[in-house]
Amino acid sequence: MTKLISAITSDGSSTIYSELHGAYYHSLNGALTESKHIFVEAGYKEAIRVRGDVSILEVGFGTGLNAALTAAEASYSGIKTSYMAIEKYPVTDEVIKTLNYGEMLGTEAATLWGKIIRAPWSCEVQISSLFSITKICTDFILWPAPQNRYNLIYFDAFAPDDQPEMWTQPQFLKLFNSLLEGGILVTFSSKGSVKEALRQSGFTVHRIPGPPGKRHILRACKSAT
Repeated sequence: MTKLISAITSDGSSTIYSELHGAYYHSLNGALTESKHIFVEAGYKEAIRVRGDVSILEVGFGTGLNAALTAAEASYSGIKTSYMAIEKYPVTDEVIKTLNYGEMLGTEAATLWGKIIRAPWSCEVQISSLFSITKICTDFILWPAPQNRYNLIYFDAFAPDDQPEMWTQPQFLKLFNSLLEGGILVTFSSKGSVKEALRQSGFTVHRIPGPPGKRHILRACKSAT
């Protein structure tokens, strides 16, 4: 079994180190700060700015931090949100207990995180009146993604150097096809090869300011034709 080791990042929040991939789940410059900046601010808030209800696909569920922050923002914004999370290597309960999100997150987000983490896999679970989640344990590369389903994609795989098979044009094309027209994808990597693979898949790619320790991130759009 792959060993996962928890660690504390610069903003005081926890992350995990994966021995399998030789990489951390979040930025050491701040796990909580990174998740808020990339996925909530640059992703979710942009998606709800142009539409009502939102359907999200997350590639790389990890510790559930992105989902919890999104659920809290859904409650604050009053937006009905459905969330599909793909994870090949679910984090064990033993490792989850070492994370400090219960203390670092606000009361509501911490409560939502607990419900999300405890939710059973492979079925839709209503976490709050505005947020539901379906967690799927599978290899994304083998997963038959539905077409024209999602408004927003959180692409949170390990970095291109650590998990290169995830950052290829075929995988981004699958994601492009799974988005509705006008949908967006956000990710932490702004590597040149990533931008090119996204463009080759049909996305319009925008480089935008990143969180502490990262100059830029990417927001890619499936522009309406």
